[in-house]
Amino acid sequence: MRLDRARAIVDDVVGHAPGPLSVFVADGHGELVCAATMDGAAADTRLNARRKAYTAARSDAPSTRALAEKVRDDAVERASFDPFFTFFLGGVGVFEDGVKIGAVGVSGLPGEVDERLALDAIERTA
Repeated sequence: MRLDRARAIVDDVVGHAPGPLSVFVADGHGELVCAATMDGAAADTRLNARRKAYTAARSDAPSTRALAEKVRDDAVERASFDPFFTFFLGGVGVFEDGVKIGAVGVSGLPGEVDERLALDAIERTA
């Protein structure tokens, strides 16, 4: 994940957010490339956005939604995951030429809104 794209994703999410949130853009290992917390966002949104991006970057699923659906009925598999993984909506992988290069995590609004903001920002900055 290039810094210029990560910054563009952060700016896009913040610019389209209907309320205060945090956004975290990670590289393919789940490590920070760029992040922001909007004025008025709850403090826990920072960690939640980071966990969403980390999960989407490091798992074999394209998003936290897909991973949650994959393991929904298997408590043993869910328990065996990295303890930093989360299954909340809002973590989305970023792909180039079919290869996951990083991920975006958005937290602070309802999960469907967090996820949509991440998906739209990825698409608009491609």
